[in-house]
Amino acid sequence: MKVLRQIMESFRFAWKALRSNLLRTILSLLGVTVGIFAIIAVLTLVDSLEKNIKDSLNFIGTGVIYIEKMPWLPEEGGDYKWWEYFRRPNASYAEFKFLKQNLKNADHIAILAGRGNALIKRNSNSIGQVRLLGGSEGYEQLFEVPIEKGRYFTTDEVMGGRNVAVIGYEVAKALFPNNEDALGKTIKVKNLMYSVVGVVKQEGQSFMGNTTNDFTVIIPYNSFRKIYQTGTGRWNEIGSTIGVKGTEQDIGLVELENEVRGFLRTRRGVRPVEKDNFALNRPEAIMNVISGLFDVVGVAGWIIGGFSMLVGGFGIANIMFVSVKERTSIIGLQKSVGAKNYFILFQFLFEAIFLCLIGGFAGLFLVYLITLIPMGSLVVTLSFKNIVLGIGVSTVIGLVSGIVPAAMAARLDPVIAIRAS
Repeated sequence: MKVLRQIMESFRFAWKALRSNLLRTILSLLGVTVGIFAIIAVLTLVDSLEKNIKDSLNFIGTGVIYIEKMPWLPEEGGDYKWWEYFRRPNASYAEFKFLKQNLKNADHIAILAGRGNALIKRNSNSIGQVRLLGGSEGYEQLFEVPIEKGRYFTTDEVMGGRNVAVIGYEVAKALFPNNEDALGKTIKVKNLMYSVVGVVKQEGQSFMGNTTNDFTVIIPYNSFRKIYQTGTGRWNEIGSTIGVKGTEQDIGLVELENEVRGFLRTRRGVRPVEKDNFALNRPEAIMNVISGLFDVVGVAGWIIGGFSMLVGGFGIANIMFVSVKERTSIIGLQKSVGAKNYFILFQFLFEAIFLCLIGGFAGLFLVYLITLIPMGSLVVTLSFKNIVLGIGVSTVIGLVSGIVPAAMAARLDPVIAIRAS
């Protein structure tokens, strides 16, 4: 109880000292304020930018392996040999059916193909820059298509390549104005009439542009093939992608990836000594690259803010030395009436920590003001993690800056200290 009371007394002495030299206190904490602001502002912007980009890439799904002929990233330790990848065969519908029948570790599997900048019409209304997708059964589970009105395709519609469509919110708004119900109505896609069976829930524009389902029209994959496929044989397949979603039990999708690779090599007749003539792409690879880039930016933020913190720390240490010099006689009086060394130590140490915490909270407040500035589709959020980090860094700077002056004050001889003028 006595120790706790003495600690509270140390807090009281520290607060009184800071208030008695208000101008000096403000000037001292400016360095810490600028340093915390620089570090936390950069980390907040980096975290927010990274989150917005990753959220924009949600349309490629999670826990999914994509079978394509071109890898998304260069092979490990090598260059991106596009001239070799270009000669590979496209993923085919026959391979999709083969994998669907044989894969044991797949939760969902679908084949899809797409074209950008499609023009969709309905009577006198039209909308361009639409992403036209052909999806098989399982596509809605693979990408979690949120149907607001109507339904997704039935198996018969997909297998038969029926002229039915699921349209995005913005497409429905443009083609069916004044809240007209789109279900059962027809739209024109590549001069073919399609019946609308579903409308996707509004998702809003993402940070990277129109990558959501709002500007998308989905039709059955076999119907898409009728429009775009110009020949027969595996080399004339449209640029399709087979997506395979793993189970929750398969951590890291290791079993699924090995199974897909084995079956596909067998199906394509790839000999054991030959390399894969297909790519197994995973969204996690892109996420890791993005995280790596932002880690570098975060380190740069620490370096920039670190210099400010260093200057602020030296400034606080200098002020604490001055404070010890000014209060030497008071320290002698306190020791003469029984004050312990740790009481004097805590008194000055808490003063340094208080000074840094005030500067840290001021820096965090400035960062919070940045989050209130509208930045379009970029949502900036000051996370609890960064708040704790700012407070923690401020505390450490105060501890480091104040430990030497506080130790000097604690070791003063009471007789010599009282005689000091």
